[in-house]
Amino acid sequence: MKFRAGTGLADQVINFESFVKGISMAKWILTGLLIVFHLSVMAQFVTVKGKEFIGPDGKPLFLKGVNLGNWLLPEGYMFKFEKATSPRKIEEVITELIGPEAAEKFWKAFMDSYIIELDIQQIKKLGFNSVRVPFNSRLVMNESGPATINEAFFLRMNKLLTWCEKAGLYVIFDMHGAPGGQTGDNIDDSWGYPYLFTSPDMQERAIRIWEEFAKRYANRSIIIGYDLLNEPLAHYFNADSLNHTLEPLYRRMTDTIRRYDKNHIIFLGGAQWNSNFSVFGPPFDDKLAYTFHKYWTPTDVSVIQDYLDFSKKYNVPLWMGESGENSDEWVMAFRKTLEANNVPWCFWPYKKMDDTAGPVQFKKPENWDLIVKYADGDRSTFKAIRENRPDRQVVIKTLQQYILNMRAEVCTVNEGYMKALGLMP
Repeated sequence: MKFRAGTGLADQVINFESFVKGISMAKWILTGLLIVFHLSVMAQFVTVKGKEFIGPDGKPLFLKGVNLGNWLLPEGYMFKFEKATSPRKIEEVITELIGPEAAEKFWKAFMDSYIIELDIQQIKKLGFNSVRVPFNSRLVMNESGPATINEAFFLRMNKLLTWCEKAGLYVIFDMHGAPGGQTGDNIDDSWGYPYLFTSPDMQERAIRIWEEFAKRYANRSIIIGYDLLNEPLAHYFNADSLNHTLEPLYRRMTDTIRRYDKNHIIFLGGAQWNSNFSVFGPPFDDKLAYTFHKYWTPTDVSVIQDYLDFSKKYNVPLWMGESGENSDEWVMAFRKTLEANNVPWCFWPYKKMDDTAGPVQFKKPENWDLIVKYADGDRSTFKAIRENRPDRQVVIKTLQQYILNMRAEVCTVNEGYMKALGLMP
């Protein structure tokens, strides 16, 4: 069979069978190139295989990370406060001291300064390969009314991801304070109860937030994954009535994420402060990792044996997402136990004021004790607020110095702590 080309070259006769073979060969070549491209894109992401995290090079990746704690969800103890422990309570103290307009400026300066690109470069230089980014859902979405996304939050996260890409530092996002509260204590910025698990509206908001992350960041390979809820369901509450609600909520969150993002790992923390894995059944997704936290325990393998057994039973990776707040000797001993059992880690936190229990610290400003005294004093009535409040201008000057002191260029490295982490000789 002959085919005469309709190109104006009437005398040129093309063998149709050769033409078809040529098309078929081109199609196979194109298909092959697409497969190679697809595999190369897939290979950009950290993934899981059995009990291992696998890097873009196809080799096991052992995560050595640090938490960017206190940045996007302030905690009172890092301000040296004993009573004003949650973000809401800290914000209340600052507003009472200097007024709402000045307080708004302070918090903007705080978020602009606490973590800057130089911090990310420093973290990489210190030997870490990953950061966990705890955030408060209040920064992402309004708490009531229409579920409106705050674009300023994602502009900040975009900047952070760019810094991390330049430094070669992987990122895990952590919903530290979920809508309604997932823990019921100061760390989730709640009202003293894990209302997330009793409120359909709060659950939908939490799911919506992860949906937004998935839509925006499905193709950002510097992100390892999403830590869905930090330390859910504190031990103060009736575990029998709440624990069974945790994994179903994780499933709903994961299902929503997977509509847009099939690339990133989902991290699931156990109940009772990320300690209780008995709430979990068999893995329900092919890119899951299970995360636990440990503070103030013995440092031998007995404290993580239940997690090792779970990992072996289901052939899934573990990740120790938080630990620390202890002596260098304790940190070293526990870190060695983790590494001896091939458990990647992420210690808490990166930066603190006037404290050696972390990689870096910054100086406490002069007159900071006046702020602490007020925060921990009697604020139960407006009379007490008026009488106990220190001079406003002194407070403003002290807070300005706090902002200057926290910047990366004037922070100091805690060498003992870094040696305990095995990142400094």
